[in-house]
Amino acid sequence: MARGENIVRYTQASPTRAAFAVYVTLAAQVLSLTALVVFEQTRGHRLAVQLAEFGGRPHGDDAEAVVGAVTLFAVLIMLVMSTAIAAAAAYVTWLVRARQANDRSAATGPVAAAWLIPGVNLVAPVVLVDEVWRGTRPPAGQRGRWLGLLAGWWVSWLATLALVTVRLPLGSSAGDLTGVGPLELGCVAVAAVLCAATVRELTRLQRTARSSSATVRAAFSSHSRPAPGSTPIGRIG
Repeated sequence: MARGENIVRYTQASPTRAAFAVYVTLAAQVLSLTALVVFEQTRGHRLAVQLAEFGGRPHGDDAEAVVGAVTLFAVLIMLVMSTAIAAAAAYVTWLVRARQANDRSAATGPVAAAWLIPGVNLVAPVVLVDEVWRGTRPPAGQRGRWLGLLAGWWVSWLATLALVTVRLPLGSSAGDLTGVGPLELGCVAVAAVLCAATVRELTRLQRTARSSSATVRAAFSSHSRPAPGSTPIGRIG
């Protein structure tokens, strides 16, 4: 790549704000899920039994006995869903900006397709993230560490997905409200931490590359300016 192309490549701001949004939404997701798990462990089973006894439609005094718990449960479910959607939106936004920080012509379509197409979304997202990492031109010797971090994040994410799609429907039929427990919370928390770590690593590399590019531009500009007291070509006296 020519030096001029290298300079233009990092003129866009690195996606630091988008990365911060990922950190915040992931933390909110873990906190909301923690609250739901605590509710499940302390009140969920008893509430599920009560609703089953009332046929799911309590009336009169029976309704007053459970209305507070049902309302709290509904709020927690909405929080978990909204934070999950926010985290997904923040991550996709960050990934789009990270790709465009490497190549301003990078299209947004592949990112959407990688996450939305069934089957493809089991492999493509992690390939795109690795592509961004390679595009930052990281220092030699960091490939093994990066692949370990990337693999840890993706395995933990797939384990979380498996728990949600396979285990939870079975667990929720055993007298629980949702089936969400410490195991699910642990998988989500590990996946969130490792996801944030990959985002942080890529953002750091892009910020470093951008700083280096700015230094090159400044040096190039200073060399191109005429020395003090010299006469530019084409001017006389």
